[in-house]
Amino acid sequence: MPQIIPIKDLRDTNKISELCNSVNEPIFVTKNGYGDMVVMSIAAYEEKLAKIEMYSKIVEGKAQADKGELLDGTTVMKNLRGKYAK
Repeated sequence: MPQIIPIKDLRDTNKISELCNSVNEPIFVTKNGYGDMVVMSIAAYEEKLAKIEMYSKIVEGKAQADKGELLDGTTVMKNLRGKYAK
């Protein structure tokens, strides 16, 4: 269940920091009863960015596959070994 707090609670920064790090998800801040902003820990933010990047890569790969831009596994592994093997 999402955490929702009024904007006046932002005065207690230590409490907000503890809350952000304990729930590890966005906290919705309201102003005059309406959504105004979102606050989250760095860990939660980085997790969201990683998911967005992963989903973007999946969509990119699907688009390439739909266009027929595919490489066979043998070629890919050969290129990777040449790049990273010492």
